[in-house]
Amino acid sequence: MIVENLEVKFEKLFKNLSQKSFLDMSALGGEIPFYIVPYHPEQENSIVASIKRLKSRLSMNGITVFEIDLYDLALEMLEDRGFLEKIIEKEKTLSKDKLFKTLQGVLDSETRLVPKIEGLSKQNSSHILFLTGVGKVYPFIRSHTVLNNLQNSIKDRPTVMFFPGTYKKELSLFGCIKDDNYYRAFNLDTLNL
Repeated sequence: MIVENLEVKFEKLFKNLSQKSFLDMSALGGEIPFYIVPYHPEQENSIVASIKRLKSRLSMNGITVFEIDLYDLALEMLEDRGFLEKIIEKEKTLSKDKLFKTLQGVLDSETRLVPKIEGLSKQNSSHILFLTGVGKVYPFIRSHTVLNNLQNSIKDRPTVMFFPGTYKKELSLFGCIKDDNYYRAFNLDTLNL
């Protein structure tokens, strides 16, 4: 994986996200308005800062963005159900497999996480939805599972997932873990609107 010039990357991203054809989804030919922004995992901290600047810049141009950080959302869901403290307390004694299964059950993408994202999205109207924190929730939440389940519900605005890894019709988390094939999203690094 290549460490990228984030100024160039985010300038192109700003231009694409500002396009009328992107915002009104007219350039998609009926495809689901899902996009992936892959990036080198070593640039995580810089990406977080760049996303914040991008949201601000889009806002100054009248384009609203609603961001859902999957890690923050997962913590909130665990806390709301009274599991966070219990899991922290039992983490020392639980096997990795048991901890994994417990978290995956409580944060199940199809029955819990995606409905929560749908609800938050409906409550927060915006022009664009950003999904971040993908690397922080692995392996409990898988990006392809989230996208597969969201494609049936969030079609009213473009959804952009920031992905620490590569995407060429196959999601490769951190550039070395094959997440799964996902053919429905457009790679914003290679897309020119």
